[in-house]
Amino acid sequence: MKNSRNISKVRNVTGGGGYVGRFAPSPTGPLHFGSLIAAVGSYLQARKMEGRWLVRMEDLDLPRVVPGAAEAILSTLESFGLFWDDEVLFQSSRFPAYGAALERLEEHLYPCGCSRAEILRSSGARGIYPGTCRHGLPPGKSPRALRLSTRRQEITFRDRIQGRYRQDLEREVGDFVVRRADGLFAYQLAVVVDDAEQGVTEVVRGSDLLDSTPRQILLQRLLGYPTPGYAHLPVITNRQGQKLSKQTHAPPLDRHRPLPALWQALDFLGQCPPRELLDGDLDAFWEWAIAHWDIGEVPRILSRPESCAIIE
Repeated sequence: MKNSRNISKVRNVTGGGGYVGRFAPSPTGPLHFGSLIAAVGSYLQARKMEGRWLVRMEDLDLPRVVPGAAEAILSTLESFGLFWDDEVLFQSSRFPAYGAALERLEEHLYPCGCSRAEILRSSGARGIYPGTCRHGLPPGKSPRALRLSTRRQEITFRDRIQGRYRQDLEREVGDFVVRRADGLFAYQLAVVVDDAEQGVTEVVRGSDLLDSTPRQILLQRLLGYPTPGYAHLPVITNRQGQKLSKQTHAPPLDRHRPLPALWQALDFLGQCPPRELLDGDLDAFWEWAIAHWDIGEVPRILSRPESCAIIE
């Protein structure tokens, strides 16, 4: 799907520079406020950099895809004034590209016959894969998933918001799955292939994915892809301290009242928007938001700056 009727409006505020950002929701339900924060942060960073903003549907996990959810998400983005710059990429159409990437990774992969329950029994609550099948399938085990070896792999990078981040992949994550036991490609592989294919230069997303970034950087290096910049936004939680998500029953956004939710998202991201924006229209909101966006003001932790007012 391509929102071609809005492309001209987007080009009025972008300069066609080399920056490419993206927003990549999963179509497992309607867009909620937690997802809106990621959409707003990635959109404003792209617009501030006079670059392009892409939308990608991460419908890789086919059993979890809700029919009609992708169309509903795109319609909500449009109603909130979030217009993308190219055709929407659907991961479900990209399986040949992921298969080709696996072939290039062949020397770093091995078949694993362990179930999730077996891994939990052998490694405890953290579920870090202990390398059971790294040197060959034990007797009686049949191949299920494909794993990538993380032996002696340590990744360090600097996140624009969270600062320096280091992870010993072998000790803290373990060899991770790139093709699942059900034959579907894993998220970590797909996102790396797609970011490279789309020329993404900076990934702005929620900090719940910060832990995944070293795995993605390792894959980028093994595949010879450039590593984009990263900026991980704080993640909003509900009253129970759980991340807002479809799994925690986050309510869908109201497509007919975009300004209050947009104002609150901008406030949460540390931008202190004036209340007068609530009395205007979407054009006025986005004009102010783009002009005043400063990613340096985004807080690192899951809290709201005390200096900003809150809409009750």
